Amino acid sequence: MGSTSDLPVMEATAKFLNDMQIPFELHALSAHRTPEAVEQFAKGAQSRGIKVIIAAAGMAAHLPGVIASMTSLPIIGVPIKSTLGGIDAALAIMQMPPGIPVATVAINGALNAGILAAQMLAVSDADLFAKLEGYKESLKKKIVQANEELQGVKFEFKTN
Repeated sequence: MGSTSDLPVMEATAKFLNDMQIPFELHALSAHRTPEAVEQFAKGAQSRGIKVIIAAAGMAAHLPGVIASMTSLPIIGVPIKSTLGGIDAALAIMQMPPGIPVATVAINGALNAGILAAQMLAVSDADLFAKLEGYKESLKKKIVQANEELQGVKFEFKTN
């Protein structure tokens, strides 16, 4: 995260990874205020066993791109809503130069970042793939249940 102020959004990622039993690290690193620490983190990530990096940042949102410039690991950027409704962060993360890709989820889309990271890891992990299949099935069940509950909602002109 660019700062600990991003934690309320990024908790969704941490909770999902934790629920899926995927080990993860959590850091506050600033591309502008602690560039040396960002470099140390990015260049040492693979040797620590990290396979995917999720980087969240608001406003100028340089953290995901800076990390991507320092490692060949896949990077997922989470634009944090701060100024300009988060559009500034989204554009900063999406508009990377050729050769420095950053996958980008929706503004404050921390849960999807965790899911995408898990899907990347599941390509070579059958057990994790099965967990993701179960998670996605649970999403379907929630919608089916919600639709069934809607049958009990009564309005004078409701026809179903």
